[in-house]
Amino acid sequence: MTARSAPYAPALTLSAGLFLAGCAASPPPASPPVHYPSSPASLPFSEAVREGHLLFLSGQVGNVPGKMELVPGGTRAEAAQALENIRAIVERHGSSMDQVVKCTVFLADMKEWGDFNEVYRKAFPGKLPARSALGANGLALGARVEVECIAHVPAERK
Repeated sequence: MTARSAPYAPALTLSAGLFLAGCAASPPPASPPVHYPSSPASLPFSEAVREGHLLFLSGQVGNVPGKMELVPGGTRAEAAQALENIRAIVERHGSSMDQVVKCTVFLADMKEWGDFNEVYRKAFPGKLPARSALGANGLALGARVEVECIAHVPAERK
């Protein structure tokens, strides 16, 4: 150690000691995430996973609930059904559409962005969640649209 660096050594030791002391006093880890099964049961993913007060939804396409078939009518109809599927999931798990904080939208054709937005605004008439949208090639079931979301789940009332 040189004479020049010596005055800094005690401060460094003190900082390292405080850091280590802080690590020892860390709170216990949060409870493990809760995985909610998918419907139909044959699909290899969870419909949603809850971590604390956040609910992470798997992507939803405009399928008829419980079936592996899309609603007829193209982008607008599929978007409306996908968002209805999302509403049903968030409500089933104690949240609501006004608690959705982030959505990611996948469109088979970005030219249909305007059509999707018309339907999307109806699903979120109040505050809009943060959102990303991108074009995708090859959505599940040949869908025109897929939407995944993250929602806040309020604390349970006692």
